[in-house]
Amino acid sequence: MEQNGLKREMGLPAALATVMGTVIGGGVFFKVASVTTAAGTANLTLFVWLLGGILTICAGLTVAELATAIPQTGGAIKYVEYTYGKPWAFLLGWAQMLIYFPANVAALSIIFSTQLINLFHLANGLLLPLAILCGTSITLINFLGARVGGALQVITLIFKLIPIVLIVIFGLLTPAPVHFALLPLTAGPQQGLWTAIGGGLLATMFAYDGWLNVGSIAGELRRPQRDLPLAIVLGLALITLIYVVINFVFLRTLPLNALQGNLNAAADAAFQIFGVAGGKLVTIGILISVYGAINGYTLTGMRIPFALAYNDQLPFSQYFRRLTPHTKVPYIAGLFELAVAIVMMLFGSFDLLTDMLVFVIWGFSCLIFVAVFILRRREPELERPYKVPGYPLIPLLALVGGLFILIETLITQPGLALTGIGLTIIGLPLYYWHQHSHV
Repeated sequence: MEQNGLKREMGLPAALATVMGTVIGGGVFFKVASVTTAAGTANLTLFVWLLGGILTICAGLTVAELATAIPQTGGAIKYVEYTYGKPWAFLLGWAQMLIYFPANVAALSIIFSTQLINLFHLANGLLLPLAILCGTSITLINFLGARVGGALQVITLIFKLIPIVLIVIFGLLTPAPVHFALLPLTAGPQQGLWTAIGGGLLATMFAYDGWLNVGSIAGELRRPQRDLPLAIVLGLALITLIYVVINFVFLRTLPLNALQGNLNAAADAAFQIFGVAGGKLVTIGILISVYGAINGYTLTGMRIPFALAYNDQLPFSQYFRRLTPHTKVPYIAGLFELAVAIVMMLFGSFDLLTDMLVFVIWGFSCLIFVAVFILRRREPELERPYKVPGYPLIPLLALVGGLFILIETLITQPGLALTGIGLTIIGLPLYYWHQHSHV
């Protein structure tokens, strides 16, 4: 199997940092609004954060088997292509370039703008202009070259952890204004238990997003059989612990009705814990964290249409392949991703966009979980430096969890689900038309 010239120099600490850096983004600060709304109670809110973490660990462990068996540049797209063929791989790339990456940029730009308005008491009418300015500025920064975009990512990664650590430590030490029981688990008065769990779980998945890429480091690990599962379990377990604890702090700092539907909940909690001056500093840290998360999706996102065009899989591939003269950045692909993100900003809210991208990407994730079973049967001789522990239980748990998210979304948000499916499926006739026209 192709190794792409990667050097196996990465040990467990570097792998652990990569896993945590890939997954921790802006969602931990802002999804408390929709999770508390869906769950309806404090204890069920904490439960779905824990459940989301367990599901993510199962998913990461499962995908890692494919990452070590198929260590090719392209990650998930290559796993799908190897198992199901090029049309399905194209569909995943198409969904990423049309929905996943632009929706992430749009949703987080809206959040950045919301926090900026809240922090400096600006007019609400500036929400969209500031969101568009945010997304555009990051795209232009990335046009300066991958080195600049990468440097911004390193700097913001450091700032990403500061507000989390401060809120957790000082939030736990501060006397709790709000008290609640952890057991028994109950839903809100207007929700059934399973509906509340399903809605809450879907909402948490945006904060855990990024796990699909954790297996991409497999080709650079010195001991993938030992270090990859350890990095995934330890990294995602630590993230789960962080998410549960920081939400515990939010829930003991502000009453439930002050968290539900409040995208400024993290900032409000910071002001409650640290006072006005400290709250502003922590909120600025949150803004830097969000800006860095947008940069990560921009940096990676513009390279998806470029990669598809490089293989001549898109109409107008000759344009999507174009690079800036000096910095060698795919600027047409970047402008396309920005344009789609701006359209999404105009028509979608933060929760609408994040729920859609979670739904679409988990549809493909379920295909990847199934691929582990298919390849075990179809190619038992395939070299697997790492095998998912607890097979077939762990992959089955990941698959059942993924299907639960998909079915729950189809039942509770059919319009959103069908829109996501529709935008994905239109890539198929486009693929075959383009292939036919180039015969």
